[in-house]
Amino acid sequence: MNKALLCLLLVAQPALAQLRPVNTFSIVARDPVTGQFGVAVQSHWFAVGQIVPWAEAGVGAIATQSFVDPSYGKLGLDLLRAGKTAPESLRALLNGDPSCEVRQVAMIDAGGNVATFTGNRDILAAGGIAGNAKSTSAVTCGSAGGTIAIGGDFAVQANLMANDKVWPAMAKAYSEAKGDLADRMLAALDAAQGVGGDIRGKQSAALIVVNAKSSGRPWQDRVFDLRVDDHPLPLVELRRLVALQRAYNHMNAGDLAVEHNDNEGALREYSAAEQIATSTAGIPQSRIAEMTYWHAVALVNMKRVEEALPLFARAFALEPGWRELTPRLPRAGLLPDDAKLIERIVKAGS
Repeated sequence: MNKALLCLLLVAQPALAQLRPVNTFSIVARDPVTGQFGVAVQSHWFAVGQIVPWAEAGVGAIATQSFVDPSYGKLGLDLLRAGKTAPESLRALLNGDPSCEVRQVAMIDAGGNVATFTGNRDILAAGGIAGNAKSTSAVTCGSAGGTIAIGGDFAVQANLMANDKVWPAMAKAYSEAKGDLADRMLAALDAAQGVGGDIRGKQSAALIVVNAKSSGRPWQDRVFDLRVDDHPLPLVELRRLVALQRAYNHMNAGDLAVEHNDNEGALREYSAAEQIATSTAGIPQSRIAEMTYWHAVALVNMKRVEEALPLFARAFALEPGWRELTPRLPRAGLLPDDAKLIERIVKAGS
């Protein structure tokens, strides 16, 4: 790595340092099959998703918490992007932090290397575990230092917890969970809450998953980017949002298939979206109506009008506004400019 860049990062860090008590529990992880990176967190602090989780496709993921210094997220990703490993990046930032003893930070890099640090003055109960642990050692930094654990694939960490069972429960749950990266990280958060969680209670949560490789278009690289800023049951709400995002991911895939003239692929994706939405508790009827409606629009553009009409009728019954919207679509090129066809659609189900 360029030494000038490293010096710049280390000089910049103290100026950005803050003491914001975002005491919480979190996980950073990399899916060894897909290569996706993720970070998930819950806290009794408003809008935890604004400052704790950081992730970038092709680079890695970071959680910075306890008396949080958000610059660990920005500068940590800069170091990872420049070729430093997660342990190297974390140690470099700790060495430049005069208040490291109150930090708790975890990093995972593109190779799946992880490092998690707990400062010696973090509020108890506090600790962390690196998956597939390779080493645990003391770190001399600031006025009191802390402990860093190094391993692979994932790291869990928590502070200000009700007890010291929280982070071991997270590690166990993540290791044993099935499903994709989002599912497994949610299992870790649920396990933390299940054994006591934050001693103050719960308020907010967040989850980010990014692709293994960067496309150069960050908005396309985020599979999930979800935040629950203030809720009595943030993990319940986060799960609902994950399900809704899955449905919309299928909708987006369906739209892409239409662009590539893959009609059957589009219909499969739209049907998958509707199935997720209708089988998930708490998803409003208006969301389901939208998925059904655009599924029907796609069928019309495939000249499968008779199949589309019952779907239009269902969407109109769920949300009448879609009926009023329909005559506006031909001008935008989203439905054929055929007055008789539009009339048939508008009358569907009436």
